[in-house]
Amino acid sequence: MLDPSSSEDTGGESEPEVAPEPPGKAADFSAAKRGAESRADGQQRQPAAAGASSGQSAPPGGEEEERRERERMQREEEDHKVKLQIYVFVLRCIAYPFNAKQPTDMARRQQKVNKQQLQAMKERFLAFLNGETQIVADEACCNAVRSYYEGFLKSERVSKMVQGGGYSAGDFREVFKKNIERRVRGLPEIDGLSKETVLTSWIAKYDAIYRGDEDMRRQPQRAHMSAVSGLILSKEQLYEMFQQILGVRKFEHQLLYNACQLDNVDEQAAQIRRELDGRLQLVEKIARERRYPKFVSADMDVLYVEELRSSINLLMGNLESLPVAKGGPDFKQKLKRSSMNNSFYELGDEADVLSKSDVLLSFTLEVVIVEVEGLKSVAPNRIVYCTMEVDGGEKLQTDQAEASRPQWATQGDFCTNHPLPSVKVKLFMESTGVLALEDKELGRVVLTPTTNGPKQAEFHRMVVPKNSQDTELKIKLAVRMDKPPNMKHSGYLYALGHRVWKRWKRRYFVLVQVSQYTFAMCSYRDKKAEPQELMQLEGYTVDYCDPQPSLQGGHVFFNAVREGESVVYACDDEQDRLLWVQALYRATGQSYKPTPPPLSKTAKGRAGSKKAASPISLGPSQRQGVEELVAASPCRFDHARLFTVLQKQTLQHRMNDSFSCLGWFSPGQVFVLDEYCARYGVRGCHRHLSYLSELMALSENNTLVDPTLLHYSYAFCASHVHGNRPDGMGAVTMEEKETFEGVRSRLLLLLEKQITHFRYCFPFGRPDGALKATLSLQERVLMKDITTAVPPEEMKKLVHKCLEKAAGINYGQLIEYAHMTVDVEVDPEKRLEDVMRLGELVIEVLQQNDEHHSEAFSWWPELMAEHAESFLSLYRADVDPVLRAQALDSWNSFPLFQLLNGFLRTEPHLCNGPFHKHLQELFVPLVVRYIDLMESSIAQSVHRGFEHETWQSVKSLTNNLAGVPLLKVPSLPLSLPSMPSFSPPAWMGAPRDHTNGSATSDDLFWKLNALQMFVVDLHWPEEQFAQHLEQRLKLMASDMMEACVRRTKSAFDAKMQKANKSTDFRVALCVCTMLNVLMDAKRHCSTLCVLDTGQEQTDKQWQQYHSKIDVLIDEAFKDMISSLVSKLSAVLDGVLSKLSRYDQGTFFSSVLSFTVKAAGKYVEVPKAGMDMADTYITFIRLNQDILRDSINDELYLEKIFDQWYSSSMKMLCGWLTDRLDLQLHLYQLKTLIKMVKKTFRDFRLQGVLDTTLSNKNYESVCNRLALEEATVAVKAGDALQGISMRDSDEDD
Repeated sequence: MLDPSSSEDTGGESEPEVAPEPPGKAADFSAAKRGAESRADGQQRQPAAAGASSGQSAPPGGEEEERRERERMQREEEDHKVKLQIYVFVLRCIAYPFNAKQPTDMARRQQKVNKQQLQAMKERFLAFLNGETQIVADEACCNAVRSYYEGFLKSERVSKMVQGGGYSAGDFREVFKKNIERRVRGLPEIDGLSKETVLTSWIAKYDAIYRGDEDMRRQPQRAHMSAVSGLILSKEQLYEMFQQILGVRKFEHQLLYNACQLDNVDEQAAQIRRELDGRLQLVEKIARERRYPKFVSADMDVLYVEELRSSINLLMGNLESLPVAKGGPDFKQKLKRSSMNNSFYELGDEADVLSKSDVLLSFTLEVVIVEVEGLKSVAPNRIVYCTMEVDGGEKLQTDQAEASRPQWATQGDFCTNHPLPSVKVKLFMESTGVLALEDKELGRVVLTPTTNGPKQAEFHRMVVPKNSQDTELKIKLAVRMDKPPNMKHSGYLYALGHRVWKRWKRRYFVLVQVSQYTFAMCSYRDKKAEPQELMQLEGYTVDYCDPQPSLQGGHVFFNAVREGESVVYACDDEQDRLLWVQALYRATGQSYKPTPPPLSKTAKGRAGSKKAASPISLGPSQRQGVEELVAASPCRFDHARLFTVLQKQTLQHRMNDSFSCLGWFSPGQVFVLDEYCARYGVRGCHRHLSYLSELMALSENNTLVDPTLLHYSYAFCASHVHGNRPDGMGAVTMEEKETFEGVRSRLLLLLEKQITHFRYCFPFGRPDGALKATLSLQERVLMKDITTAVPPEEMKKLVHKCLEKAAGINYGQLIEYAHMTVDVEVDPEKRLEDVMRLGELVIEVLQQNDEHHSEAFSWWPELMAEHAESFLSLYRADVDPVLRAQALDSWNSFPLFQLLNGFLRTEPHLCNGPFHKHLQELFVPLVVRYIDLMESSIAQSVHRGFEHETWQSVKSLTNNLAGVPLLKVPSLPLSLPSMPSFSPPAWMGAPRDHTNGSATSDDLFWKLNALQMFVVDLHWPEEQFAQHLEQRLKLMASDMMEACVRRTKSAFDAKMQKANKSTDFRVALCVCTMLNVLMDAKRHCSTLCVLDTGQEQTDKQWQQYHSKIDVLIDEAFKDMISSLVSKLSAVLDGVLSKLSRYDQGTFFSSVLSFTVKAAGKYVEVPKAGMDMADTYITFIRLNQDILRDSINDELYLEKIFDQWYSSSMKMLCGWLTDRLDLQLHLYQLKTLIKMVKKTFRDFRLQGVLDTTLSNKNYESVCNRLALEEATVAVKAGDALQGISMRDSDEDD
């Protein structure tokens, strides 16, 4: 086994000086095979001497080519001889194992993905992303699949790994699973939907995309041998596997199988005993003649001999422990159904037995009776007829005819299961006698038709009764027997076999097809439905053969051969033999196509020209070559060399099968190799050294090999060479030590190369844990011996050197992938775009390294950080010239800083590292200049904007002037910076949504917010500079906001001074806009002028400064509200002044009353008190509506209404108090009642609280008006005309 713990060394006693025994006449066997192949190809090779004797001089070039061709053929012949000899030893190991068992604890290997499957996967995933499939997925799942497709499936590293056979379908699935796990962890929690459910759903969608339109239920009917190489194989499957490994043909295997008598367990046990006895004799000879190999120590001679003897004794003990096998070579063969699925079962599974009832046939017979001749004993007028029957079944009768003309042409149809049925036809004469019980039989004929019989009607002599005069009676009839579909051929043959048809005799054979892959050769007797004997054709090879003089009967011969069985057939006709061989060739499915021998000149081909050799019917010399291969003594061969060939061929076969084996043998291959080493004494160190050499050769050719496998073999060899084997010290030869040192040096270089190219040797961390195992193996190989550990500094130094090289290699590959070119003449913006794209790739590489490879380098995290810094330093060399080439006032490089800084600040090993600090040094001047210019630009825009401000709300402008662009804020004539266009959409949205402020203020607030968000989005890593930027922007915002508030306040005061005091006064929209500007300033102050909580608490000066801004805004707002309320209250004061003219005792009071009464006689006068009250109420309502529609903040609107109402009630209360001693005029009473009631209701509708509405002033006014109302009611009755302080709906 390959585990280093199983360090048992076996034998190795092959004599070094003894050369391998030449195969001898095995050359004739190989020549026979080569001749058969040439004959099968229809080519006849002519010897070189024939060309020389033809008298034609060939050019020198042609002779050289012929010579090279002969040398090549000779080398191929010699190689094939060696492989045949190896195959003989392998056959014996498989047929009678007594040392090893097929391991059952090996890891199951998955199917590897080839280039065609990878292309199909790409097409399926692309179809899913284009919406061409029926698979439904949400946007997050589609994004995950797109990332997987772009980053993994389209990766060139994946294509190379697939080409090297290192990726299985499970690897693809695991990479997708890790990708989505990282994505799902970043998603927010959703109530009722767990992240495990999301993962399961996405994995199910991946499986559906991976399968595509394939029907998993549809499996191929025949699987390749490699499809089951990971299972426990039967002997037949092991034979077939090593035929493919060593290039042995099927008929060669059959001949060697029979010659080795592999089905005879007694012979195999005897062969093992002979081998062990020969090995013991060889060991004694080596000890006696002291012909030892060269050892590393002179005292290992005795130890070497003891090892050989103990290994042989162990084999003898294993053989002795086996029970005596029952049966022998003559056990009855079980016929098995030819099902590839059954043949792939594990050991112990028994296939179904093909019984005789499985080959039943069904035939249809047509018997046509035409006429009878030679009927002389019957009078011409007598009536005759015929009957027919098959196998004693139902009888059919023809029509009646006169004896003078016995013709019918009647057909009878029959069905039978007998391949050789019996057809009886009788001729009767109708009896005319009264006492006659039955008609008289005139003659009969009995036929045994076959499917190959004639189809035309023929005359047959009938058997007549005794004393009949019709001696020449004949009947003309035809018997047509249809061939069923499962009957492929039939006829009479002579046959002789070992297990079936053991006597040479003529039999009727039928080739029956039981299923698509199962055929049987069956022999039948007459009138029998079941075959007498049958032979399943699976595994047989059919070919023509020479006549057998010892067998009497038959002129031309052919045979069928398989392991343990050979059947000879003969027939009388050459054409019949040709048909039989063709039918059997199609039934057996053999790869070798039989070629008919040339026709001889003499009769029946018994004498004439010599027949060409056949692969399975050899002449005496060729047969002797086979016997030489079989009889060769294993002790005379160098099994170390033979095993190297066997192991190399086995590994090549394993790497080319459909499994992603990574160099691991299958259980069946491990079993055969273990058995070979134990049986023929191959030393364990040699086995693992040759295995290491082959694995390293594969790795050097970019084929993925599991480093754990290399570790196992290297540990075994190291423990053996250093004398620290678990089972004790063993003999170590100089050849083993020298080979081990060479392997160690080669392995060091290979591992260093793999660590340096870790991104390409182990892309995306696959195979799982391979890079970590490689580092562990590197540390093991660096050990001088098995016990002394490697100093940590030495290993760290080696890894550091590899990672330094890896940084340059990875960056070079990245530049090549991005198609980057350094051209100074290219537009700076285009160069910046290229550097941005390259930066994205650099970040992706570093993220992949961290995700897939950081765990392997977890012992040295600082080395991975240095590797990343080295990688970034190469990128820095490309970034610096591009940034220097940008224009002075160009701000397009900020996205590059955001990209790189966004990645670096989240990496603990790279944050504030050399590259990160250099990046900050590059962008500090740029950020400072950008903020300086933006501050100047904003200050100028505020100054010029307020000078030309119209104080129209932005909302009214956009609503009334649809399609007209907003007013542009003037700016400095300099080339000032534009607002950054790369920031997130959150702060780049429409700046004037949901606002009634002015254009200048909105533009100011938006610019300040955008500038601060720009700095926030930079995420400056250095804390001090980040705080400095924040404080500067907050101070700038405070100054700008203070200027905005003062300019707005001064404009408001100027507007208020121009307002009139009549009831025609309406609050101007510009006044509302000014109020909104202060409200916006108050709202933005909390975000634009406030530092972080912790920073503000530590800076008391900043707290005082921020409090000053808040106080300024609050005082300005308070003054503006007071000014507005005063202007509104002044209108009420004017109304009350008009009412004062009706005071009691004044001259105007009586005059106005008389005028109203006199006018009432001639025209309809309005209700007293309605004109002035209605005018005032209209004034209140219109201004309330204007304020409600134009002011944004509800809180400040309520403040205005509260102060307005309180001021009005206070003014009314004061006016009535001044007239406490006077009775109100009727007109005054009506007007005041109307005004008070309507004012109360209107302000309540605007949301003024009841506590404010029902204040003391309001209660005093209501009491005074109620008293005056009662007085009028007593004196003048209905003088108020329904106007009352009592609540009523009539006034609404």
